[in-house]
Amino acid sequence: QVQLMESGGGLVQAGGSLRLSCVASGSITEIDVLSWYRRAPGKQRELVARCHIDRTITYADFVKGRFIAFRDNTKNTVYLQMNSLKPEDTAVYYCNADQQRHPLGWRLLDAWGQGTLVTVSS
Repeated sequence: QVQLMESGGGLVQAGGSLRLSCVASGSITEIDVLSWYRRAPGKQRELVARCHIDRTITYADFVKGRFIAFRDNTKNTVYLQMNSLKPEDTAVYYCNADQQRHPLGWRLLDAWGQGTLVTVSS
């Protein structure tokens, strides 16, 4: 089972930047989608960005133009570069691995990290 660990959260002023990292316990080369989610206080979890195995990346509308997600298969890590941060970006950020390619097909992972807290002050 793949284990994920996020890091890089912290306190930042509005307009600032942070880079989050999510390191996997093993190779991510065969993982289909590595995603970033977030959960703000009192709100439901929401999707932030998805990094697909074919290197395409999709973003939620509310982060387009501000956040950049990318995966580095050589480091077994997926990143979330967050720029022009806003107070409404305050949340716990989680990474997720959905499924892994296997010789016999796809193996469901649905692995989650423990999350890293991002606080943006106004």
